[in-house]
Amino acid sequence: MPESPTCFAYDAIEQRHTLPGHPENRDHLRSVMRLLGNRGLLEQMRALAVSPIPLTQLHWVHEPAYVKRVRALDEAGEGGYNLTVLSYGVMNTLSLFTTRRSGILLHPTSFPGPYGIGDLGNQAYHFLDWLSKGKQQLWQVLPLGPTGFGDSPYQCFSAFAGNPLLIDPEDLLRRGYLTYRDLAVPPFPQDRVDYGPVIRWKHNLLRTAFARFEETSAPPEFEAFREAEKAWLEDYALFMALKDAHGGKPWHEWDPALRDRDPEALADARERLTDEIRFHAFVQWLFFDQWRALKAYANARRIQVIGDIPIYVARDSADAWAHRDQFLFDAEGRPIVVAGVPPDYFSPTGQLWGNPIYDWEKMAEDGYRWWIQRFRANLRLFDILRLDHFRGFYNYWAVPGDAETAVHGEWRDGPRQDFFDAVIAALGDLPIIAEDLGEPDPGVYELRDHYSFPGMKVLQFAWASDARDPFLPHNYGKNCVVYTGTHDNDTTRGWYEKASENERDYVRRYLRVDGSDIAWDFIRLAMMSTAALAVVPMQDAMNLGSEARMNTPSVAAGNWAWRYLPHQLTEGIQAGLAELADLYGRAYIPPSQQKHSVHSRAA
Repeated sequence: MPESPTCFAYDAIEQRHTLPGHPENRDHLRSVMRLLGNRGLLEQMRALAVSPIPLTQLHWVHEPAYVKRVRALDEAGEGGYNLTVLSYGVMNTLSLFTTRRSGILLHPTSFPGPYGIGDLGNQAYHFLDWLSKGKQQLWQVLPLGPTGFGDSPYQCFSAFAGNPLLIDPEDLLRRGYLTYRDLAVPPFPQDRVDYGPVIRWKHNLLRTAFARFEETSAPPEFEAFREAEKAWLEDYALFMALKDAHGGKPWHEWDPALRDRDPEALADARERLTDEIRFHAFVQWLFFDQWRALKAYANARRIQVIGDIPIYVARDSADAWAHRDQFLFDAEGRPIVVAGVPPDYFSPTGQLWGNPIYDWEKMAEDGYRWWIQRFRANLRLFDILRLDHFRGFYNYWAVPGDAETAVHGEWRDGPRQDFFDAVIAALGDLPIIAEDLGEPDPGVYELRDHYSFPGMKVLQFAWASDARDPFLPHNYGKNCVVYTGTHDNDTTRGWYEKASENERDYVRRYLRVDGSDIAWDFIRLAMMSTAALAVVPMQDAMNLGSEARMNTPSVAAGNWAWRYLPHQLTEGIQAGLAELADLYGRAYIPPSQQKHSVHSRAA
């Protein structure tokens, strides 16, 4: 029987030797008090709670401020947490980036299965079982939003919604919304996602499920979901309904009254599109219900999920449409400036991303409310958050909205500490990994270090200079996350095959290897490094070449499509990961089984 969150809550307490009345317990309680302000953490604890207990049973807590805070949360409808789960959540937050752990980077679209794209069904649960037996404690995913242009998870129709393509059809069969006949599958390729046919098939499938859903009384959980998520769901469902009604056109090409959100036009649209709005709410309910069950399954196996927050949203998104005043748009919804990066060694014209840029001064006026809502929503879905393009909070490249390349842009100051101070004041300590890659201004690192956010290290970047290269493991501190590669890189095997001979020679001499098993040489190097967390793309664990690359930046087509086949998730890979986790202190060992050196003070 797998351990429950309650079981390893006691393990966490045992590690600290915190017992009622013990002097260390007071320090623990002070930490609890600091973290109780983190509403995202509280939501995570609510998701994990297995047997809520009333406040009166918290008899061993004698700190008045702590009791007062819990009582206030109870009165606000936020209470009723299982104490042991509370302790588990706090202990894991306190040790989030100090306990050595490792895991796999794998987006759900890459799971195998018959439905053309990976989903949140049986293969996802099988992967988590496999991961747990491999003694891995992290699963990193890409953004889970509804994809738009180019099928990129970094260009979504919403920063809050989930991707309908990830919904498990077999769960809808169990709910009675589909029949076996409905699940007749076209001949989709098994090793990649062919997005066009998959989108059409899945969309029709969800329409069929919704029609059957409407034939019965809606479960109370559906209306409860709509109420709980209405801050973003109402605008998103209306946006998608209007988008469908306009044949998929982006919002800035709609009728001006709808484009500009005229109240009368919106009221008429809500009445006219009631069924369509309800359909999109239904789809989101399914996604969130399935995702939260899957995440709870991961957490129960001591696996934490790392999510991904892109700094920018897509121009054609519910966020840009519903919160236009928060972006630098002109009167007709055209972006005055757009995001990108300047020319560099890899691209002589830079990268023109095209995302609208925030009006940071306007956002500051309401205390960055939209961002706080976004963080809060993501903290309910994930345990740790990778903050993409972290440098953009310090300074960002702004390109004229009508430019064809990113050459003629300018650096502008981001919101910096004012932003993070406001978010932390509202939500408490943030479990953030700062994506700080590239060649940022030194101030980016100062901003990162001011909040002790761990940065990223990528082993593929380490071999083009000399022994002082910051990506070489002997130059790491502990507060960082090391990757063999990322979703934007080639696989490690593919990278090595294309690298210069100088780089390959440096790798071979540094590792004292011949390069014949370079992916696992890098995995071992990541695992043995001092970095607190080590994350390996699944393609590297499977020792795959460039054919398995997930994304090639600046290339519009053919990305985000890779899938593995069931036979590729082997016990051999699992055993290899487990051995490295054991060797390099990244596996969980219960306190009663931990060994201590006879040469250490603890012994």
